[in-house]
Amino acid sequence: MLAIKSSALSRVNSTLIKYKGYILNQSILTNGKTVLAGLQMLFVAFGALVLMPLITGLDPSVALFTAGIGTLLFHLVTKRQVPIFLASSFAFIAPITYSVQTWGMAAAMGSLFAAGLLYMVLAAVVAVRGSGFLHKIMPPVVTGPIIMVIGLALAPLAVNMAIGKTGDGAVELFSYTDALIVSMSALITTLLVSALGSGIFRLIPILAGVIVGYITAAFMGMIDTQTVSQASWFAVPNFTAPEFNLAAILFMLPVAIAPAVEHVGDILAISNVTGKDYLKKPGLHRTLLGDGLATSAASLFGGPPNTTYSEVTGAVMLTKMFNPVIMLWAAFFAIVLAFVAKFGIALQTIPSPVMGGIMILLFGSIAGVGMNILVKAKVDLAEQRNLVIVSTTLVFGIGGMSIGNGDFNLQGVSLCGVVAIALNLLLPNTKPDAETLEQEKLIVDDIVEHNK
Repeated sequence: MLAIKSSALSRVNSTLIKYKGYILNQSILTNGKTVLAGLQMLFVAFGALVLMPLITGLDPSVALFTAGIGTLLFHLVTKRQVPIFLASSFAFIAPITYSVQTWGMAAAMGSLFAAGLLYMVLAAVVAVRGSGFLHKIMPPVVTGPIIMVIGLALAPLAVNMAIGKTGDGAVELFSYTDALIVSMSALITTLLVSALGSGIFRLIPILAGVIVGYITAAFMGMIDTQTVSQASWFAVPNFTAPEFNLAAILFMLPVAIAPAVEHVGDILAISNVTGKDYLKKPGLHRTLLGDGLATSAASLFGGPPNTTYSEVTGAVMLTKMFNPVIMLWAAFFAIVLAFVAKFGIALQTIPSPVMGGIMILLFGSIAGVGMNILVKAKVDLAEQRNLVIVSTTLVFGIGGMSIGNGDFNLQGVSLCGVVAIALNLLLPNTKPDAETLEQEKLIVDDIVEHNK
């Protein structure tokens, strides 16, 4: 990845610190360069930010609003020290879809509020036990297959939408041929930008795929623009208040395991990029607390759960813009954009084949990340204990195993999280896991190095 050295802002009355050969601006900046940098970070995050709510049936305008609010809360808790942007988490796609179908939207939001509280509990435990506690209960042999399940279990959803059907394949929305043309145009664009793109362009494959797919769909008459023309320019997003259903909460809580691990990886990655150890200052307990507050706050408005965005971390690495205030501007723009009603309605006109084409690569990539964790951590599957954990987790998740009764059951990522952690803690281990994050740090450092 290209490295662009940031210029010294000599005209600004602020404290500048030289670190690793780059100029780090530590003060609150209000000049045009910082404002534009914030807009650029939102641009990088935008594709994934709005795609997730569109897949799950949530309002993308609400997702923009809660991403902004969540990012501001995160920076309040971490005392504006970590250049991180938070937005919609893909780990919750299947659980949210199931929760909405089973208990309704309000109950799904209540369960996501509880998932945010689990982050806060983890933050409290980390504050007492240290960050290595997470490795003890969730080593790579646990997190790898869970993340693989997140991607592979969603594969049928991606294919159904790509060929013009609803996510469950029950209803045909567009003809097979038309849908395939549109979905493949989106997929090929996303593939090319991801594999061949350079500079900041390489960081927006999803957005590029949406744009090309949308234009193709428009030429084929698959888009209804009447709703956009009739909508007012500005309006309050369609917020949804949560309701609390115990069965929905118990179903959603285990899902938070995978995003918690993702959070640790993103904090390690941004530490590698900036050269500062954020596990110590402000501390992993503070960043987890900020993420938990962001997720719970999002659910109060009917928004998707928030997570730290690795796409934005890539942009920080590329531009060397390490000032956390830039993320505050990105959050501000996200909140403002949420109230532009025409824009929100336009996002909802994106045809399902466009999203399906992009999701083929996206969900496959998520599964690949899980596989990479196993490879980089040198998890030996010839060792029977590791094989049992990985194989059981994968088959339970991909095979659709469900445990419970009519009122409550565990399935998908929820079940996989419980099973993988239980097997790891119960099966005898000849090589006990150390309570450090050294293994995760080596994995992240290797990934960052390969992306430079």
